[in-house]
Amino acid sequence: MNAQPIEFASAIPSVQPRRPTYLMCSPKFYDVAYVINPWMVGNLHASSRMLAKVQWERLYATLSAIANIELVEPRAGSPDMVFTANAGLEHEGIVVPSRFSHPERRAEEQCFRRWFHEAGYEVVELPKGIFFEGEGDALFSTDGSRLWAGYGPRTSYESHRYLARTWDVEVYSLHLIDQRFYHLDTCFATLVGGFVLYYPNAFDAASNAQIEAAYPRERRIAVSEADAIRFACNAINVADTVVLNCASRQLTHSLESAGFQVIGVSLTEFLKAGGAAKCLVMNIESSAMNASS
Repeated sequence: MNAQPIEFASAIPSVQPRRPTYLMCSPKFYDVAYVINPWMVGNLHASSRMLAKVQWERLYATLSAIANIELVEPRAGSPDMVFTANAGLEHEGIVVPSRFSHPERRAEEQCFRRWFHEAGYEVVELPKGIFFEGEGDALFSTDGSRLWAGYGPRTSYESHRYLARTWDVEVYSLHLIDQRFYHLDTCFATLVGGFVLYYPNAFDAASNAQIEAAYPRERRIAVSEADAIRFACNAINVADTVVLNCASRQLTHSLESAGFQVIGVSLTEFLKAGGAAKCLVMNIESSAMNASS
């Protein structure tokens, strides 16, 4: 990988999009209570709930300044419910809720489904036996014209054709091959202005070829392994602002050269469970509850 900062042809547009909305869940019951990904190994009950609350509230405050926030009530016995990105995928008022591959998280499903129904969404269910872990493994391009969908560790490849049918959208399937990056949003983020932030080594050769075909070189921001394992790609992008756990000086410079403002919010307690900024939010900017406001 080139050690020099990437130079970009032009900065992102200054046009400000509609203020987005995110779904979040308080870390009231957050804990590393089991091991279902490599980050949890050695971290059973090692997180501080008090510090996690402080870090989550800092993220909440940061996002509240640039976005609307909705909250779903946490459920006792579901310590990972704080990672709302895994609740489902929403677009144009339609939600496909998750079907978790690990039984440890399946109790969350009904909590999120109830919230979606009460919020007025159209809920489209996947067939039983097909696993799908929501926005953790499916990210729309910022203009909504394509859907990037991961498969491998958690989400079934078969789910992609149902997603394509639900929104009549072209799905670009990306094969995740590194167990550390078990969800797409841990190693891939679409950014406004036609940029992508990603860790190439998380994908197989065919997936990297798809990314390279879709994004010209000057719009691809490839991160180092050091940034990737700090979940730099697990970023929240609102207009020209990128919120993430942390980024190296080189990555910060690359993002700033592209016209982005980088805001670091320490989320060390959530890293122990394998999540960071983007894992803690679900994009619901097209939600039914906001359409009439």
